[in-house]
Amino acid sequence: MEQQTLDTRGYVSLLRDAVREGRTVSMRIVGSSMSPFLAHDRDLITFAAPHRELRAGDMVFYQRDSGQFVMHRIHKVRPEGLYLVGDGQTEIEGPLSPDHVFALVGRVCRKGRWMQPGDFWWEFFEHVWPRLLPLRPAISRAYGFVYKHRPF
Repeated sequence: MEQQTLDTRGYVSLLRDAVREGRTVSMRIVGSSMSPFLAHDRDLITFAAPHRELRAGDMVFYQRDSGQFVMHRIHKVRPEGLYLVGDGQTEIEGPLSPDHVFALVGRVCRKGRWMQPGDFWWEFFEHVWPRLLPLRPAISRAYGFVYKHRPF
């Protein structure tokens, strides 16, 4: 069978339309902005239209004015809009209107294990990791060093 490649923007646009129809959809992670929680081409996410008010720590899918689709975490909710940042990033984007958000991530499959709110790693990356924003580069370097020099 011949394998076909689909443009990411087109694919996510189709998923956004399904979300708008009230469906929950899933996709494999593309990109590294949500590392270390989620890894490119390894992990899966499921998402649906937001069913509650958005808050800091939520992972959301949104569309930038440029048309680019992005999944990041809400860093702050302010009257002027949302401020977002990827788990693997230090630069905060915003303010963005909540109208840019079309989906809330409800579950992830990380390293082959499904997680949702309430699970340890979900809660760590939702509540603790955002507070470590200024330390992320040092933490990432240390993790990379330890990971590269493991004895197994």
